[in-house]
Amino acid sequence: MATDTYYTIYQEIEPAIYKDRKSKFIAYAFPVKNVADIKACIYKLKKAHHSARHWCYAYRLGIENIDERANDDGEPSNSAGMPILNQIKAKNLTNVLVVVVRYFGGVKLGVGGLIQAYKTAAQLALEQAEIVEKIRTKNLQIIFDYNDMDKVMRLIKAHQLEILSQNLQEKGEIILSIRLDDFETIKKTFEKIHTLNVKEIA
Repeated sequence: MATDTYYTIYQEIEPAIYKDRKSKFIAYAFPVKNVADIKACIYKLKKAHHSARHWCYAYRLGIENIDERANDDGEPSNSAGMPILNQIKAKNLTNVLVVVVRYFGGVKLGVGGLIQAYKTAAQLALEQAEIVEKIRTKNLQIIFDYNDMDKVMRLIKAHQLEILSQNLQEKGEIILSIRLDDFETIKKTFEKIHTLNVKEIA
């Protein structure tokens, strides 16, 4: 079973709208890579919905070490951010931000009603998002003399490796993208050719 894959959403979605007792909940989902992306998305929504009452959100970032946050933005504790976060987790997603914008309709929903509303809005948003599987990779640099070029190219072809860049000047230099689960095995295969300079690069 592959351990080097994760799931995220392909692109920002059209907002999903949920209404309950005159309150309107507008849910957005974004693919994000870092906290700067998250801040930019929230800033954009606060500008677009400047007359809304709350901008509640949750996100998950990272793959091995997951950074996850939930923000109630003035709603009762754990009534907004956590229901949103639980929907992201239910779909086993990461690098995702979901924001639910609330326009207050004048009728209080109570904590139970809020939990249900934020959960449903987030669920509707993620149901219309395209979920994609991503493969984690590492890069391997191979530096070689020209008399080893055939051996290097044969291995690349045999393992169907992706070449990110190649520089064939005084010496040959190729950078390969290799899926994480296969990385150590393929690195050792190249290292068996002792005349190659093989190293992992960021």
